[in-house]
Amino acid sequence: MTRPPIFLLLLAASLLSACGLRPLYGSGERSTVAATLRSVEVAPIPGQAGWLVRNELVDRLGPADGKATYRLVITLDDDITAFGIRRDRAATRERRTLRARYQLVSVATGLVVLDATAGSDAGIDIVSSEYATVAAEQTALEHLAGTIADQIVARIGMYAARGTAAQ
Repeated sequence: MTRPPIFLLLLAASLLSACGLRPLYGSGERSTVAATLRSVEVAPIPGQAGWLVRNELVDRLGPADGKATYRLVITLDDDITAFGIRRDRAATRERRTLRARYQLVSVATGLVVLDATAGSDAGIDIVSSEYATVAAEQTALEHLAGTIADQIVARIGMYAARGTAAQ
């Protein structure tokens, strides 16, 4: 009875090893991907949402320390849409959407090496307290900024990994 499960586990392990899946940070802090991420300078982004996204990116990437190879330029679109309308035409829910178009620019050549978008949205309940609703909108923006930063860093990491594999 124990042979089929062991056989299946060995078969699955051999198939997974042949799939070509590689860890993004294979050598940890010494990897080319980690070095590339540390060499990205994040350009200032206007507005409160821009400040939040930029801070989240700098936290994840680390400071470029003046020797940046790439510059990350980001344009944000922050929108709040009301829906869930009651009979008295008052909204009961909002959706906050944060979209980022970003370009990774080579500092040496000025060429755009990566042009992509990231986005996320969050639902917000509108309650009788205006303060609570504003606080919920702010909290949603903070969470969205972190989500956008995660998406951008992951995409830059994939770009760096592909560049390493091509060399």
